[in-house]
Amino acid sequence: MITIKSKLVLMFMLTVLLTNCKEDISSADEETGDIEYTTNLNISDWSEATHGKSGKTNYDIVFPQNKVNRIDFVISANNWKVMLADMALNYGTFGSGAGGPADDSDDNPIYVPCSLYFNNIQWYEAGIRFKGNSSLKTTWGSGIWKLPLRLNMDRFEDIYPEITNQRFYGFKELSLSNCYDDESLIREKVAPEIFRDFGIAAPQTAFYRIYIDYGNGPIYFGLYTMIEIVDDTMIEDQFAEDDGNLYKPEGIGASFAKNTFSTSYFEKKSNEETDWSDVEALYNILHSSQRTSEPDIWRTSLEKILNVDHFLKWLAVNTTIQNWDTYGNMTHNYYLYNNPKTNLLTWIPWDNNEAFQSGKQSGALSISCSEVGSSWPLIRYLLDNSVYSAKYKTYLSQVITSAFEPSKMISKYQNYSSLIKEYAVGSNGEQKGYTFLESDSDFDSAISQLISHVNSRYNVVQNYIK
Repeated sequence: MITIKSKLVLMFMLTVLLTNCKEDISSADEETGDIEYTTNLNISDWSEATHGKSGKTNYDIVFPQNKVNRIDFVISANNWKVMLADMALNYGTFGSGAGGPADDSDDNPIYVPCSLYFNNIQWYEAGIRFKGNSSLKTTWGSGIWKLPLRLNMDRFEDIYPEITNQRFYGFKELSLSNCYDDESLIREKVAPEIFRDFGIAAPQTAFYRIYIDYGNGPIYFGLYTMIEIVDDTMIEDQFAEDDGNLYKPEGIGASFAKNTFSTSYFEKKSNEETDWSDVEALYNILHSSQRTSEPDIWRTSLEKILNVDHFLKWLAVNTTIQNWDTYGNMTHNYYLYNNPKTNLLTWIPWDNNEAFQSGKQSGALSISCSEVGSSWPLIRYLLDNSVYSAKYKTYLSQVITSAFEPSKMISKYQNYSSLIKEYAVGSNGEQKGYTFLESDSDFDSAISQLISHVNSRYNVVQNYIK
């Protein structure tokens, strides 16, 4: 016979066991949560060229410039529900109307395994999740299914050893932007091209039609922009050496304002075992008293840690195209790479879907940046220096006669709009519930606005540099 005392002991032990189980689940959702995993995996389509780590990083296939690719994702009904439940937990009910900037949480949406199909080839149990800040929160709250996505091709290799080091034509990770707040659907594609054309390292981009099958057949989720991940392949492709410190700054310290420096604001994407002495040196030099007392010495010191010309070129492009959601307004959306060949921190722009408009919140910076205060010292202190201010004006003049020259940009806008139009509007285009377009005419109007914008910005820059 079990006594009352025995029952109490058993209940206590069960409580302890359940508590421990909950702790295990909360610390490793993808391993022990409700995610469903395939058994008896068959990787018959695998080849080293398409799936292997040693295969060529094939930019021509993954980032074509004159076509729109199609990718299909197949996610089990169970795992789709897991993704949505995770979103509801963090962002509220789908379509509840919540929107605006995301909170300060560092937690990303949960990854689940999926099958990826491209050009009649299958990739196996790749990790897929929703991603983004305002673009994710606002889209979810608005009840629009065109949610931004992130891929990690070997996320689940510990569960599926067969896919160890799986790649998508050489790419481990990829980002799919949903063209949030962009009725032209081309801003995220075009902005990095302008930066690269002006000699500034920036990710490759391409247009993709995205279909998702979560149990009821493939559904067109809309036209997305595929974006290369900086710490996956971009550094290796665009720099002579890829083993330098790479940072993704975020938060108040990313402003470099006085008394804000902390390593916690500079997430390391490489060399995690090394220190942060390079970014700390940049901070210290920026705020050195020599800036005003001995400006020549200050410039020499600054140019030993920061690729100043590169930064001024970025600033010239950024203010010309009115890319407001970054440094100067917001403490995010850039990387810093310590290039081993030069030992200089190099500025890399990121997340450009808000470009080519006057902007929200405090708005895009004026071409003179006269309103920018000391809370953004990389802009204010450099432009307060007569040598750097003159260089900035020179770069502005070069931008509007090369990378952002009106006739060149108008041709680009027209070519891209013709390329994607059938996948954006009409019977084969984005559909209600999976689009930010309220009518087909919104697309044409947005392209016309871009054309007006480039002409207007040319005049603004010309008037400033006279």
